[in-house]
Amino acid sequence: MATVGAPHGVRGGVKLTVFAEDPLTLRRYNPFETGEGGRLKLVRLKPIGKALVGEFEGVADRNAAEALRGTELYVPRQRLPRPDDDEYYHVDLIGLAARTVAGEPLGHVRAVNDYGAGDILEIAGEGGTVLVPFTRAIVPVVDLASGTLTVDPPAGLLDDDSEEAGPPDGPDEEDGAEADGR
Repeated sequence: MATVGAPHGVRGGVKLTVFAEDPLTLRRYNPFETGEGGRLKLVRLKPIGKALVGEFEGVADRNAAEALRGTELYVPRQRLPRPDDDEYYHVDLIGLAARTVAGEPLGHVRAVNDYGAGDILEIAGEGGTVLVPFTRAIVPVVDLASGTLTVDPPAGLLDDDSEEAGPPDGPDEEDGAEADGR
């Protein structure tokens, strides 16, 4: 749900990176589990500028807050809301087998990333890794029960452009022309 960042102030506050659609909904998932098997109870959450600052029970000073830096906060699956139709938790997509609409295997979903313009599926296969926009047009079928998803790639998405090409409009060295040094 979130990762604890740098301390904020001297009374135990920490900056939080929240992975929820609405970061302020973090309050409703108390208490949180940590990757180390611990539990943290959020007692205060407030936006300060562009940051979200939280305070946890038992964390009363900057040193205790610094000790939490990098801690990942989790919520048991049963406490999360059921996603709407055509919505998926990223964890449910990871590991799905990906195939084209023609039935050709692409590999398995290794990660779901969001670089700011929407979710991107990272699919790793024998031919390498391909990044696929996670839109209904490009990924028309997600079948969690069968562990598969279907990719309908637009032209060029799956092309291997690793081959080196010569200059698009200029002569190449085989024609006897020299490079202009630019």
